[in-house]
Amino acid sequence: MKLLHTSDWHLGHSLYNYDRSEEQSQMLEQMERIVESEKPDVFLLSGDVYHTTQPSSATQTMFTNAMVRIHEAHPDMVIVVTAGNHDSGAKHDIFQTPWRALKVFTVGTLEKEQPDNHIIHIEGKGYVVAIPYSYERNIPDGFFQGLLDEVSRRNTGNLPVVMMAHTTIKGCDFTGHDQTSSIQGEYTIGGIDGIELSQIGTGYDYLALGHIHHAQFVHGGEHRVRYCGSPLAVSFDETYEHSISIVNIDAHGASPEVKTINIENPHPLVSLPSSGTCDWKEALEKLKDFPKDIAAYIRLNVEVDDFLPVEANAEAIKLTEDKACKFCYINTTKKARQQSQHHTMTISEFQAESPINIMRQYANDMDVELDEELEKMFQEACRESEHTE
Repeated sequence: MKLLHTSDWHLGHSLYNYDRSEEQSQMLEQMERIVESEKPDVFLLSGDVYHTTQPSSATQTMFTNAMVRIHEAHPDMVIVVTAGNHDSGAKHDIFQTPWRALKVFTVGTLEKEQPDNHIIHIEGKGYVVAIPYSYERNIPDGFFQGLLDEVSRRNTGNLPVVMMAHTTIKGCDFTGHDQTSSIQGEYTIGGIDGIELSQIGTGYDYLALGHIHHAQFVHGGEHRVRYCGSPLAVSFDETYEHSISIVNIDAHGASPEVKTINIENPHPLVSLPSSGTCDWKEALEKLKDFPKDIAAYIRLNVEVDDFLPVEANAEAIKLTEDKACKFCYINTTKKARQQSQHHTMTISEFQAESPINIMRQYANDMDVELDEELEKMFQEACRESEHTE
């Protein structure tokens, strides 16, 4: 069975209020050409079709037209689309019946009472177990393994078994995702808590994952577990190639063979400088020297002592007025301060010290000028606090 694995299209995404429909349309045209050339048996879209649960009518039209053209590029191919955490699962399910005429299977919500809806038999080729995004607490214990066990029972021809999921697998490389938190070592990426790979179950030959934008095999998955990554960068921190994955599986139990095909973006996301930071004057020089004919989105990475000049954005915009590029924003980083300047106090020292001296030490550590007026205001606030206790 030959697969095209893609995910995280994020159709309708705008970048700092710049419309991206042109580059998204060109991405979809590249998908169409790849299908025509590679002729996969199955086209897998593992979630986050849209960037929001309420995409515009124009964005939905872009998607439906693309599905029709992708189908026409290879009419024998089966297309399986699952919902991601950015999608409305219910809306994915509305047009399930008419989509079947084009061999498109959409799976938007978890069907606990009708698990067969998640098992798609590709005649003579294999099986796809399609799992949309769902809150972990809404997934019954053993649900994934139960589906895989049912496929194993039906798979008398020893055909390849593929599973789709849109989630965060612990141990993955989440480079480029800035909405990441850690609570007692547990990671939440894009609003999805990390789960152990073992929770997905066993019995698949390839796990086609979505959600993480960096294409990769997941550690511990024996090169059977893969994020294909997003075909277009969604943020400036996604400083890696974006692609789709072509996967060949000879039979159930065989190791998948995977190759990637890069997706070209006519409007790349460019940081100046490309790595690290520079001061404001140097950043302006880099922007001034940026080629006029490259239609890129631009971020400036600037290191500052305190704050940028008030006119900074206006200066940057003016330098791009006669260029094809689009200035987005200035990413500022404050210069690191000498650790030796900071005074560390024990709890007993802190309790014995007067509030005004603590304030003075804090101001000194933060390199903030604490004048006589500020000291008087602070002492007055302390007295007011004592009177209200």
